[in-house]
Amino acid sequence: MERPSLEFNLPDTHEEGKLYVVDSLNNLNKLNVCADESQRSLDEEENTGGTGESMAGNNTRNQHLLFITFILTLIISLALVSFVIFLIIQTKNEVDQISSRLLSEKKNIEELKKMNNIILKHLNRSGIKE
Repeated sequence: MERPSLEFNLPDTHEEGKLYVVDSLNNLNKLNVCADESQRSLDEEENTGGTGESMAGNNTRNQHLLFITFILTLIISLALVSFVIFLIIQTKNEVDQISSRLLSEKKNIEELKKMNNIILKHLNRSGIKE
């Protein structure tokens, strides 16, 4: 099996023409592979003469933006966790209050049952029937 040749046979072209064709193919490949953001970076690099000054500036900006986003995410997460802890504590306090009220009401109901039984016994002894 023959391997397809990666070289292009271009008859009657000068060296500059060959370099232009290869450069054009590389640019086409970069367009197909790179995303919009990275393509803008490549365009800016071509405008600065390939020194990479613009690329370094974008990289630094992206790192700062990523760092700021990370810090904001941490702060928001901390605030949400603090709010949830506050709600848990408030709910626990409310449940404790309700349980103490239920216990006191249970005691009151038991006392009323005792009083009712005493009254019924007294009425039965005195001879008054329902």
